[in-house]
Amino acid sequence: MNYEKIALLSQVISAVLFIAAMVFIWVKYIQPAVLVAEDAHNLQIAQAERHRDEAKATLDSLQGEISSAQSDASAIKQRAAAQAQREHEAVIAETRAMGERAVRNAQSELDRSRVAARTQLRAELLEKALGVARTDAAVRVDEGVNARLVDAFVNHLERVPPAQLGAAK
Repeated sequence: MNYEKIALLSQVISAVLFIAAMVFIWVKYIQPAVLVAEDAHNLQIAQAERHRDEAKATLDSLQGEISSAQSDASAIKQRAAAQAQREHEAVIAETRAMGERAVRNAQSELDRSRVAARTQLRAELLEKALGVARTDAAVRVDEGVNARLVDAFVNHLERVPPAQLGAAK
């Protein structure tokens, strides 16, 4: 036998034994640890995915609530604007009515003032006219003219029937 073949065979056998020992160590000690670590990591990944899905569901729910709150806020804003518009119009209408009432009151007060002023003016004019007439009559009419006027008036009254005198009252 050849020593070289024995040496080569020895190296091959030792390599096979080394590989077998390595496989045995891998299968007995390392592979279970790797599988446990893999399972732990898979469990962590599954939990992370579950948390992510829960967070997405919560986020979707919250976004729905946010959009609902925004639509509620928009509806409230629209109702407030409509209410403000109605109140504005009511205040304008009330103020307009009060202004028109004040104008009507002022108009009737103005009419009453005109009537009073006309009455006062007529009275003043009548007094002045009577004063001028008395002064002028005293200058123009003497005792003879006065007696003739009184006689003419009395004659006229005597000719008027008594029924017309009573109706004239």
